[in-house]
Amino acid sequence: MLGKSALLDAIAGTNRGLLAGDQQKQAILAAIATLEDFNPTPRPVEAPELLDGNWRLIYTTSKALLNLDRLPFCKLGQIYQYIRVENTSVYNIAEIYGLPFLEGLVSVAAKFEPVSGRRVQVKFNRSIIGWQRLLGYNSPENFIQQIESGNKFTAIDTAINSDNQQGWLDITYLDNDLRIGRGNEGSVFVLNKV
Repeated sequence: MLGKSALLDAIAGTNRGLLAGDQQKQAILAAIATLEDFNPTPRPVEAPELLDGNWRLIYTTSKALLNLDRLPFCKLGQIYQYIRVENTSVYNIAEIYGLPFLEGLVSVAAKFEPVSGRRVQVKFNRSIIGWQRLLGYNSPENFIQQIESGNKFTAIDTAINSDNQQGWLDITYLDNDLRIGRGNEGSVFVLNKV
């Protein structure tokens, strides 16, 4: 699809948005809007076979995520989002790199509830922040298995009051390998399936 190629070309070289200038951001947002007009899945929440899976963030306007790169001596690595439709779970994992042997991890677990054919309400329930080595982190899949089995980690591992920490996400584009979402704080997220 031409619109999809245009978006991927516009995103290329932006390091998930970290390196995008104002003009480039406007071009990316225009490419996103164009692609959303041709969403092949008008009710993405009702397409679990497409929504379920392991996703990698390739572009965002989320200041909360992009600011992780501004921590002293740190660089933002890959950001993943794993969606488990069967048990309405979402796991966000951001890898942080810096000094050798001090690679970090910021992870949030949440539950989602469909509100419409394209909107989900998200309630965050657990935050885990720590060093990858102390967490025994070697892959997002393995880490999520540990979370789901109820492991407590040697890290800042805290429950989140979901009454205070919640939001919504509109899934505005979904196909076999690309997903676009718009969040309640105005952020845009573009992810590809891993």
